[in-house]
Amino acid sequence: MPPSEVVTLELARQLAALSSRFSRQIGVLINRRGSVLQVIVGDSGGILIPSLEDHPLGRKALRGLRLIHTHLKDKNLTRDDLTDLALLRLDLIAAIGVRDDGQPGAVQVAHLLPHGEEQKKKIEILDFPDIGRLRLDFGEFVSSLESEMERQRFFDFGQAGKGEKAILISVSTRPRYELEESMEELKELCHSSGVAVLGAVIQRIKEINPKYLMGEGKIKELVIDALDKGATLLVFDQDLGPSQIKSITELTELKVIDRSQLILDIFAKRAGSREGKVQVELAQLKYLLPRLTGRGTAMSRLMGGIGGRGPGESKLEIDRRRVRDRINFLERELKALSLARKQRKQRRVEKGLPIVSIVGYTNAGKSTLLNTLTRSSTVVEDRMFATLDTASRRIRFPRERELIITDTVGFIRDLPKDLMAAFKATLEELEDAALLVHLVDASNPRFPQQMDSVLKILEDLDLSKKPRLLVFNKADRLPTREAAALSKRFGAILISGRDSSTLGPLLENLEQRVWEEPAGKFL
Repeated sequence: MPPSEVVTLELARQLAALSSRFSRQIGVLINRRGSVLQVIVGDSGGILIPSLEDHPLGRKALRGLRLIHTHLKDKNLTRDDLTDLALLRLDLIAAIGVRDDGQPGAVQVAHLLPHGEEQKKKIEILDFPDIGRLRLDFGEFVSSLESEMERQRFFDFGQAGKGEKAILISVSTRPRYELEESMEELKELCHSSGVAVLGAVIQRIKEINPKYLMGEGKIKELVIDALDKGATLLVFDQDLGPSQIKSITELTELKVIDRSQLILDIFAKRAGSREGKVQVELAQLKYLLPRLTGRGTAMSRLMGGIGGRGPGESKLEIDRRRVRDRINFLERELKALSLARKQRKQRRVEKGLPIVSIVGYTNAGKSTLLNTLTRSSTVVEDRMFATLDTASRRIRFPRERELIITDTVGFIRDLPKDLMAAFKATLEELEDAALLVHLVDASNPRFPQQMDSVLKILEDLDLSKKPRLLVFNKADRLPTREAAALSKRFGAILISGRDSSTLGPLLENLEQRVWEEPAGKFL
C-alpha cells in the first residue's frame, strides 16, 4: 500500500468480503512502508495478535506497525482493542465495520496521544461514516505524532542519555509507612546502579495476587503508564517468583526485575577483586537457576545491562546442567580463594595483631572512616555499595601497639539469600575480630531500622555475642543538641568520618576495649 494511506479501499473491501463470508474478524499488520507483514484470522468476537518479537519496540515511542481489522455487525473499537493499542504501542488501530452485504461500513481509528502531566486523555478515537471518507496522510501524521511524544517525554521526565529508565513498584500487605521507607531505599539503589527513576507506585493490598502481585487490570495500567513515560525497566520492591516474572513479562517487552536482582547487579558492577567477582557470579547464577523455566525470550531480556551483569552476556538458552556445572566450578574456586585468605589470616595471628572490623549498613561511611584512620585511599562514593571488597589496614597506637582494622561489605535490609551465602566466606573474617565497630549513619532518618537490620544479619552469622562498639557517623550533619541526645540515648560515640579531629574518643575506646579490658575477654 502507499505509505501515505492508512488503508486502501481495495484492501478494506477484501477484508470485509472475507470477514462476511467466514463470519470471522480478519486483521492485517502493516509497517510504515505499506507492507502487509501478517494476516490474522480470529473468530466472530475478536482476533489474537501474535508475538511481535520480530518487530521490537526498543526505545521508540511507537512500534512502527498499525493494525487494521474488521468488526462484524458494524461494532466500534472494543476495550481490548484500545488496551492492545496502548500495551503494544501500535501506530494506530482501525476497525472496519462489515455491512450485511459484505461491504466495508463505518470506520473507527484510534491512536495514542503524547503524554502530558495535565493530560488525562491518553487515546483519541476518530469516527468516519464510511471508508471513502478516511482522509489521513498516515506517513506525515505518524511522524509528527512520534516526534511530539519524544519531545513531551523529554520535557516531562528529562530523559537525556541512553541509560535505563525505571518505574518502581511496591505491592505489599505491610503498613504504608514501611512501604514508603522501603521505596526510598529502592530509589537509592537505583541511583547506585545508574538507573533513572521516572516514577514510583505503591499499592497496599489485602491479599497478594499469586500471578501478578496485584490485579491484572492494575498491572496493565502500570505498564501502559510506564510505556507512556518512556521507561525501559520495571523494578519491583518485592522479590518475584519465577512464575510471576514469566506472567508479568508476557504482558510487556519491558525488562522486569526485583529488588534482589537490582542488588546483585550493583554488586556485579562494583566487584573489583577476583574473589568478589566469583562471589557475585555465583550468587547470580543461583538466583537465575530456578528462573530458567518458561519462555526463554522473557528471561533473555535480563541478560545484559541492569540485572544481567556478572554471569556474562550469554544466551538464556543455557540449560540447567551447564549452569550447575558453572556453579560447581565457582564454588571450588571460592574454596581455593578462601584457603589463601585463611593462610593470610594465620600469618596475622602468628604476629599477634588484634583485629577490629567495621560493620554497618551500606553507605554508612565505613570506607571513609578507614581512610581517615589509616590515611589510605579506599574508593569512597556517596552511594550504596560503593565498595565491596574487604580492605585491611594497620593502625599504630602509642606504646608500640598495633592492630589491624578491616572494612567489610555493607549490609542492607533483606540482603538476597544467595548473595549472603556467597559472601559468607568473606564475612567469616568477622569471627576473628576482637571487636566490631558498628558504624551508623546518624543523619539518615531511617537509622534505627538500619541498626536493626545490621543486628539481624550479625545474628544470622552467629556474631550477635561478639563485642561491639556503637559509633554514630556524620554527626556534623545534625544539630549539636540532637547529636548529643542521640549519643546519650544509644550510648554511642559521635564522630565525623571525614574529620580526623573528631576521632579521638573513638581511638581511646578502641585502645581501651582491645588492650585494657580483662585479658582474654576480646582476644
